[in-house]
Amino acid sequence: MSRTPAYHTLLRRTAIAATAFAALAACGGTENRASNPRGTTPATKPAQPTKPAVQGLKGMPPVLDPHDVYAADRPGRLSPVVRDFPSRVYVPNTESDTVSVIDPKTYKIIETIPVGRQPQHVVPSWDLKTLWVNNNRGHTLTPIDPKTGKAGKPVEVHDPYNLYFTPNGSHAVVMASLDRELVFRDPHTMKRIKTEPVSCYGVNHADFSLDGRYFIVSCEFSGELLKVDTEKMKVVGQQKLPFDGAMPQDVKISPDGKRFYIADMMAHGMWVLDGDRFTTPELLPTGKGCHGLYVSRDSREMYVSNRGEGTISVFDFTRNELTKKWRLPDGGSPDMGGVSADGKVLWLSGRYDSEVYAIDTRTGTQLARIPVGSGPHGLAVYPQPGRYSLGHTGIFR
Repeated sequence: MSRTPAYHTLLRRTAIAATAFAALAACGGTENRASNPRGTTPATKPAQPTKPAVQGLKGMPPVLDPHDVYAADRPGRLSPVVRDFPSRVYVPNTESDTVSVIDPKTYKIIETIPVGRQPQHVVPSWDLKTLWVNNNRGHTLTPIDPKTGKAGKPVEVHDPYNLYFTPNGSHAVVMASLDRELVFRDPHTMKRIKTEPVSCYGVNHADFSLDGRYFIVSCEFSGELLKVDTEKMKVVGQQKLPFDGAMPQDVKISPDGKRFYIADMMAHGMWVLDGDRFTTPELLPTGKGCHGLYVSRDSREMYVSNRGEGTISVFDFTRNELTKKWRLPDGGSPDMGGVSADGKVLWLSGRYDSEVYAIDTRTGTQLARIPVGSGPHGLAVYPQPGRYSLGHTGIFR
């Protein structure tokens, strides 16, 4: 039977396609046999785990934002642990041996709790469940249940001027000011675990690095700073501040973790320190009697209490400069305190005036001036946002 030209053209096209398909199959088959001899579909390789941006202290909760150590402290971001706690301001009165409890909505004292001798600070525990009153000369810590507001049985702890907690929650750190010791204790029972003697005088305030591996401590009466290795529980650096008669107080780290700020009551300003290198810090004048340091809820500003002149300076982290100064009407002695959970009110004790100040953080307006006991000091606003507490009057991360 004769074939048409169209038929022969079709045969040629079919042969070319078959040859191309065979060559392609041969290439693919060789590859598959070499890597997958059974001819099954190769499994996807498991994704390699990525390392966290910040290698923190062992056991420490992960850093949420390597550029903002205060990322967990946004307005109203309360932990489930504290969400049902009533909002209160706890004021330790050093000369009255009491804690005044203020309702921040009404600005009224709703209870006065008797505690030990010379209470200095009210400190939230690492797990956020307890408030510890530091009875410095009574050599005890009084626990307060922030859910009920009731005080528990005091725990014997010698010279507890101030109290901190390591970022992994494994230890409490007692600032034994007159004993010249950093005492590492069990964070629940307060049983002594290790004592680190110091040669400076008056250890009192501290803050931890972004990764939690070290912390900076101020020595009030000898005008010195310490750098302490958190895991080793050991002093690894010490320096004298370059100011005759320096008296360092509160310590706070910058949001990006690159600098520490140390209030100095006699130098009348903040020392700005490179914590990693622990080089000589520079002084930034703020006002007479610079004492307490408190970061705003958006991590943009820091409120600086100038106890000797009745003012609050506002420091802008981004601009790296002081931008405002608020003056209390009729003067005062603003000391220690904290920022409300919504970030709208700064609460400060009036150390020499037996009063507490509530200040609007947007305008600097005094909202209230509340009479309390004698010698009010390290008051705690509670609860506050954050996953865990590093101590003092409330350093949360």
